[in-house]
Amino acid sequence: MTYIETKSLLRLLQASATVEAKASGAISSVHGLSLMEAFLLMHLENAPLCRLPRVELARRLHVSASTVTRMTAPLEKIGLVDRKSDERDARLAFVVLTKAGKVRISEARTTLEQQAARIFQDRWSKGELKQLSNLLARLLANENGELV
Repeated sequence: MTYIETKSLLRLLQASATVEAKASGAISSVHGLSLMEAFLLMHLENAPLCRLPRVELARRLHVSASTVTRMTAPLEKIGLVDRKSDERDARLAFVVLTKAGKVRISEARTTLEQQAARIFQDRWSKGELKQLSNLLARLLANENGELV
């Protein structure tokens, strides 16, 4: 690894930790969700029928299926998600976003957008932010160019 690669990696990790801390605080204090719980709800919101198998949620969140199970248990208790079996295959279970979950994630997204604006304000132009987003997407893409 060259110096610039190492320096870039360290700065990316430091920036990630800093941004995560800022965004997590607002989401947690205002909406009672961790940032990962908010991401989980967003994935469900964008999925067909607002539902996904635990294994797919794990893949999208880059965590284990057991972590998804631990994350969804409290969300289920407070009514933000539900568990449903597949009508054709009872072995397949889905995590389903409830109406209350849709409301909570809509509100949390507003807070997340406000935090993003604060984090990036006065640092980069819209064009630079678009370039940053494109560069990060390229970093996150798999060998087929699909975002993972």
